[in-house]
This record gives sequence, C-alpha cells and structure tokens, in this order.
Amino acid sequence: MSMKLLHEPETEDPILSVVNIIDIFLVIIAALLITIAKNPLMNPFSKQDVTVITDPGKPSMEMIVKKGEKIERYKANGNIGSGDGEKAGVAYRMKDGSMIYVPERKQ
Repeated sequence: MSMKLLHEPETEDPILSVVNIIDIFLVIIAALLITIAKNPLMNPFSKQDVTVITDPGKPSMEMIVKKGEKIERYKANGNIGSGDGEKAGVAYRMKDGSMIYVPERKQ
C-alpha cells in the first residue's frame, strides 16, 4: 500500500508564466485607458470646454484652453501686471464671497 503525501512536486508548465504576463499587460492597458478617459483634455467624447491653468501667478504660468476639438496654449511672458491700460474701477469681495465692482467716475 502506497501513501501519498499532501505536498507532491508539480510539473511546471512554461505556458503558465506567459499567461500571467498577458494578465499583467491587460491590467496595465486598462489603467492607461482609465487615465486617458479621466483627463478632460484627452477625452474625445467630452463636448465641454475646458480651461487648465498651471502655476497661477508665477512667471512660468501657462493656460491651456480646449474649445470643442481645438486646443490652444498660452504662456506668460513673465511680466505680470504690465501692459497698456488704465484703472477702470475697484472690486470688493464681500463676507459672503460675492464680488462688487465700483467703476470710477471721470472728472
């Protein structure tokens, strides 16, 4: 009478490791597709207009605007607050968060 032990050596099949590698690649591809679908600039099914501002208020500020299928990129020239123009009025932020604009009168 022969007794079998619980732990018998298994024969290793080389195709099993290939199947595991394919599974890993499928998970990576699914993660990349989800990442692309979540990105508002890359989503081809989104009909919304999107504006993304990076580094606001810094000389390296950049603004990306997506309107429909068209994507435009604007870069700051480093001169924040410069340009031609004149003061048109004063804006006040109220305690409730609303903004009030008071135009200046020309005398």
